[in-house]
Amino acid sequence: MELRRVAVLGGGPGGLYAARLLKLARPSCDVVVHEQGEPGTTFGFGVGLAAGTQRNLQAADPDTLRDILAAGRRHDMTMQAGDRTVRVHSDRLIGIARTELLAVLQRHAEKAGVRLEYGARRQAAGLDADIVIAADGISSATRQAGDFGGTIETGRGLYLWCGTGFALTDAVFAPVETEHGIFVTHAYPYSDTQSTFLIETDEATWRRAGFDAATEQTPSDASDLTSLRYLQEAFAGPLQGHPLIGNRTRWTRFRTVRCQRWSAGRTVLLGDAAHTAHFSIGSGTKLAMEDAIALVGALGEEPDAARAFARYEAARRPAVERLQELARRSQLWWESFPARLQLPAEQLMVAYMTRAGNVALDRFAASNPHVVAAALGQYADLAPQIPPDITSWILDQPLRHEGRRFAGRVLGAGADGLGLHTISDVPADPWDQAADAVIARAREARAAGAGGFRFTGPAGRPSVLTRMDLAERVRTEAGGLIVVEGPAGLRADLAAGLASGRADLVSFTGGPA
Repeated sequence: MELRRVAVLGGGPGGLYAARLLKLARPSCDVVVHEQGEPGTTFGFGVGLAAGTQRNLQAADPDTLRDILAAGRRHDMTMQAGDRTVRVHSDRLIGIARTELLAVLQRHAEKAGVRLEYGARRQAAGLDADIVIAADGISSATRQAGDFGGTIETGRGLYLWCGTGFALTDAVFAPVETEHGIFVTHAYPYSDTQSTFLIETDEATWRRAGFDAATEQTPSDASDLTSLRYLQEAFAGPLQGHPLIGNRTRWTRFRTVRCQRWSAGRTVLLGDAAHTAHFSIGSGTKLAMEDAIALVGALGEEPDAARAFARYEAARRPAVERLQELARRSQLWWESFPARLQLPAEQLMVAYMTRAGNVALDRFAASNPHVVAAALGQYADLAPQIPPDITSWILDQPLRHEGRRFAGRVLGAGADGLGLHTISDVPADPWDQAADAVIARAREARAAGAGGFRFTGPAGRPSVLTRMDLAERVRTEAGGLIVVEGPAGLRADLAAGLASGRADLVSFTGGPA
């Protein structure tokens, strides 16, 4: 399609990258980025780019990626639990300062001929352009004013972004227990002298620490110094004596944005304006830049904007929705993280890696055999080992539970004498109020003599993963023998759940996955 003028709302990574790619593809088109802030006034610390995203950027624009990689810092990943630290090789993960990433993208956009205009708030309706690309972020005024069918779901847990003035060796997942409850950090280096420190907790701990009052008293453009001082002391170990640094740092809850439509008329949404995915597995930067690649490609392959926007959405929506579902599961796992701190560090790392169903246990073992070997030894109370067939080995391990011995972890005949109660009403969120009611009934059943619980339901993979999560919660909070039912075709997922401490036994329905 012919484009004479294109306006981009938002000078973040997605908007800048879309503008550059579009200008490279259409040198005669007038491409203008409108950013309401001034250059260099962005807030935040580092962002991460995984190997898959790097491959996509390499295919679309190797010059820009080269400068991003040169400015970034590679690192592996560690999990701390008790006095143990487990290290995982993370396949070319890099962190880069958000300010540096924007500087690279601004430079490359201008080099391509894009005009960057700063300091004025613009609206899609008032722009003289053939199409408007709205990359104006999670609080997108364009989305709110337009007919996109947008919804926002707010998480239960609270988190804040802060930083520190030294470079961690690796990304660190580390919980700390305080007099008020447990906080956990996701921290990673993004330059030779700086690291991001994201810290999260549950609402009850947040309130006990007085952070509800601190949040209310902190202006929107300031940092919560009360929380920063408290957390700096709590995380003195991982911080190695360095202070925490704020930049509009205040407690918030993650908002998951979804839209029924990503375009309306001549306007199309991109990145956080159209969708978000929890930071523990998704990256707004990743999604926005990959959106930009798909959008510019679609504009070059269709005769008009409506068809191009439809093609873009059709290409990106499945990948985005898949990542949002993975991120939803990961978010729920992190919001309930303190319940798993009884696990040994290696087993906790396996639980983390398999939490959303995105990483198969045998795949993780191939890249990090030392971690999986130790976790399997902890699971079976044996020496660390990597068997040739991990799934079969997990299922074949004997179990002793409350005086009973099972030859393997697959429950066959003889279940009638175990006193198991069946739980089939499995909520989509295993930690919501409906799940609380399930827990209450499970406790009552245990008090009345139930030997444990058998979790049943639909054969689809999402349903099996969800009931495995609810089973883990019942196992922790009510006790008893925990059996999760699923089709034989999902035996690898069920085995990963066993090795992660989510269940004691599994039962196969024999149907297809």
